[in-house]
Order: sequence, then C-alpha cells, then structure tokens
Amino acid sequence: MDKKTASLLIDAAMGRIKCDTVIRNARIVDVFSKNCFVSDVYIINGMIAGFGEKAEAKEEIDAKGMYLIPGFIDAHCHIESSHLSPSEFSDAVIPRGTTTVIADPHEICNVTGLDGMDYMLKASENIPLSVFLMFPSCVPATPFEHSGAILNAEEISRYIDNPRVLGLGEMMNYPGVASHDGMVMDKLEEAYSRKKNIDGHAPSITGQGLDAYTAAGITTDHECETPEELREKIRKGMYIMLRQGTACRNVLQLLPGVDEKNASRILFCTDDKQPQTIISCGHVNEGVNIAIQNGLDPITAITAATINASICYGLEDRGAIAPGRRADFFLAPSIENGITPEKVFILGKMEAENGKILHKAPHTEPTKVSGRMDVKDFTEKKLSLRPGSDHVKVIDIIPGGVVTGNGEAYIRRDDDGEWIHENDKDILKLAVIERHHGTGNAATALIRGYGMRHGAIATSIAHDSHNIIVIGDNDKDMVHAVRKLIEIGGGITMFRDEKELGTHRLEIAGLMTDLTLEEVTECLDEMHRTAYEELCVSRDIDPFMTLCFMALPVIPSLKLTDCGLFDVDAFAFTDIEK
Repeated sequence: MDKKTASLLIDAAMGRIKCDTVIRNARIVDVFSKNCFVSDVYIINGMIAGFGEKAEAKEEIDAKGMYLIPGFIDAHCHIESSHLSPSEFSDAVIPRGTTTVIADPHEICNVTGLDGMDYMLKASENIPLSVFLMFPSCVPATPFEHSGAILNAEEISRYIDNPRVLGLGEMMNYPGVASHDGMVMDKLEEAYSRKKNIDGHAPSITGQGLDAYTAAGITTDHECETPEELREKIRKGMYIMLRQGTACRNVLQLLPGVDEKNASRILFCTDDKQPQTIISCGHVNEGVNIAIQNGLDPITAITAATINASICYGLEDRGAIAPGRRADFFLAPSIENGITPEKVFILGKMEAENGKILHKAPHTEPTKVSGRMDVKDFTEKKLSLRPGSDHVKVIDIIPGGVVTGNGEAYIRRDDDGEWIHENDKDILKLAVIERHHGTGNAATALIRGYGMRHGAIATSIAHDSHNIIVIGDNDKDMVHAVRKLIEIGGGITMFRDEKELGTHRLEIAGLMTDLTLEEVTECLDEMHRTAYEELCVSRDIDPFMTLCFMALPVIPSLKLTDCGLFDVDAFAFTDIEK
C-alpha cells in the first residue's frame, strides 16, 4: 500500500468517487468474527473499498444471496507435481477457488538449480494466480543421492530479498537442525536475518527433538501424522497444515485433533496434486470440503484456508473480505455441506465461472530448463540384483501416503544368484538411475504392494533429486522404459513385452510440460487406465505418484536412491539381505 492507493480507497470508502464494481446481495463470510453478514461490497482498483451503500459503481453484480468467500490460499505446494507450467496451473486451480499459492520449487531446483528458480519466478510473474515462492532449503534433500544442483546459503542470499520469496522452504534435514550442522545453520541464518518464514518437514518428530526443531525457528509442518502430534506441534508454536494431495491425504486423519482452541493454527495445503485430481476432486477446496463434511464448522474451515495462511506468511493484503484488502474472492451457493465456487474474482475481475477459466494465463517459454538428461553407460547389466541371501528386505508400499514399511521376504535366485520374479508374489524390482551428471550410478531393490504384472513403468519424477526410477518384473521392459525417458528428455512411460503402452513427455526438467491442462489430463487419464487395466497396478495406489516417492530418503522407512537402499529410520544405507 502507498499513499496514492490509500487516498483512492479512502475516497471510495467515503462515497466521494464512483467504484469500479459493486457486488450486491452477498452473504459475506467474516473470518475475523467467524460469522456471516449480508451487505454490498464495493471494489476499486482491484481492492475492497467497503460495505453498505456508497456512490454508484460502474458495474453491478448481483450475488443473489450467495456466500462471498475470501480466495483460498494453498499454504504449501509444488507446482511441478501438477505436471503443468505455472500458467496452466493457474488456469487449473483458479476455478476451484484458489487465488494464492505458496510454492516450494525444490523439485525443479533439484534438477536445474538456479535456472529453475528463475524460470518459476518469471513464469508465475504475470499470471492471475498469486504465486509466492519459498527458496528451497534442501537441494539436495540429503547427501545420500545425486541431484542436479547444490544450493547453499550463498545462493539463498541472492534470492531471499525478493518480495515474492517469503522465506526458506521445507527444512527436511531434521538431523542437520538437531546437530546444528554448519551448512544448515548458514541457510537458516539467511531467513533469520530477514525475519522471514522457515517451513518445516518433520514426520513423527516429537518430544525433545521437536523442541530443538521449533527452537530453530521452524514454524510450519505439513507432515503431521496423528492428532496427538498435531496438538503437540501447535503447543510448541507451529502451524499445522491439513494436506489433501493426490498420494498424501491426511485431512481426515488429523481432523480429530482440531478444536476451537487450536483452530487458529490450522492451514490447508495440497503439497503434491496431479491435474486429474484437481479436475475431479478440486484443489484446496477438496480438503476444506472433506473437513466440513466430517464435522468441522464451515467458517472455521474457511478461516483455516484464508486468514490463517495470510497471518502465518505475512500476506496482510489478502485472506479476508475487508476494506483495504485485495478483491480476491469467490461466490458459492452454500457452505454447510461443502463449497463449490461458481464465480471466482481476482483483483475484482471475474477470472472463472462454473468451473471454467475465462482468461487464459500468459505463457512463458521454458528456456534453460528443458532437456535435462545426462545418463552414462546405461545397459541391462545396471539392473542386476544379486542378493547374498534368499531372505531379503523389501520396501512395503502403504496406500494413502508416502511412508513405506521395512518389510522382509523369502525369494528365489538363479544359479548366478540373480533374483527371479515369482508370479504368485507381489514383489517387483525397483531401480534408480542417476540422470544429472553422467555418473553411471544405478541401484536396485525389491518392492511389494504395487501389484503390477508383466511389464515396467518408469518416470523421471522421483522425489526429491528426480533421477530416473523404474519398476518392473522383467529387465527387458525396464530397459526399454529407461531408454525411452532418456530419448524424450523425461516423463512417464510404460512397456510390456518390449512394446510401448503409453508415454507422457515432460520436457521441462523432466517434471512439467508446456501442454495445456486438457491435453495433460487426457494423456494421464489414458495412462492411468492402462496402468490399472493392462498392467494390473493396485487400485489402492496412484501408479505414478506412488512410484515417484519411492526414492525419497527423508520419509520412513525404506527408500531407494541412485546410491543404494536407504534405511530412513537409521538414516544410513543398508544391505538388501535381511
């Protein structure tokens, strides 16, 4: 706000000048007093000037008694997980009532470094959706894998003063915080010195360890697992995000921990959400609706998705329907049993109606971030898996999240000690192949619970370093899948009997595409159908989202990186033999 804008708003509020727009007959959701009131709302220059009766406006919109609700704020997301460029992502989420997102671009930065940060800032600069970024704190996430870049305090200092960079992204390196590792503390100091936010990532961290984590100034967490953990983290000063993504969905799981006394510390986020989920289920509004339908007071849910996030991140110009705030809001016929945005406004301009975007966001060419694929000496031999015993450790998939089990099984081996797939056992081979620096690294392990039969699926989306990850029951299909990704510069592909069943190209860092929302959705719908119907992937999981988290060595219990099988609980590599 400057004095020129303030003077304009004052004159409009006093009725001295004509406003641009008036919304008449609206039931306004007041997130400050936690109630609703009926009034007209006046807008000038994209800002709310006030309520009641003022001078005539240039445009009148009759709300016809609908609820006028502040635009939802996604408190933590990775735009890259939508597979969409920022402009297409904007077109996807605005019709669902999301008007602001706080995005952590650590996916693209793990592949392309500062080129990725520059692209995300530029590509999201002039689109209707407000996109704020958190500078990634963990590139790489751990020293136990190869990522495409290393970003330290020096790189953070070059970007963190940007007004659209709100602070430091999710600090996944809990051991580094607990031991006040020098590099970690230097990164934190960049946020401390600017009094900017530090996001957390602390699954199952409680007690003394949580004391240390919060003492370090980390104030949010989207990895909370139980109502008891939620209460403890709030008690120790954190904001807790109720997450409803594609693979990770914990709104119902955490809802019993939310009450009137702690609701001011609750936010909503999506974290990782694919375009089909956005279209079929919604964006932030999906989590809000689940909470409402399961007993959370509607205005409390709306408050968590708006003003709570505004306060947490210091976004004082939004999050409420009040004079001096941005005219970012939507109209919905009801709030009692769920919220369906009918008309969405950003800066007072209607941008979406009845689930459709009205004005396409401007596109930015993805220079310097495309075609990132440097794989050395890949052959079928790289997929060899020769355990020293028939008794082995197995990564057990747990549906509904990204936590895996530390399982065990008895397997068969051939005369050379090579693992033999058994059709009556749901155990498959998993491999991760380094793709950033031509190291030639590749590692293999066994995984259970995926359900696939006779084929292979590979993707260049493999959190957080995004090497190539491939799963299959035979090496030939796995090899074809990996080679296809190398050829096209990244994406998702499926093979059976050495024949390609379907491919989704992701030319932007192997994570996103310039295709439209409709094109991406159509392609992924067909890919999902093939994965379930032809490759028999378990319908309890998302075949692609689940696979891409099997290389994430900061989430328990067993994961696979390009350097080997990793025991997250012990925070060390482990042998496959039990």
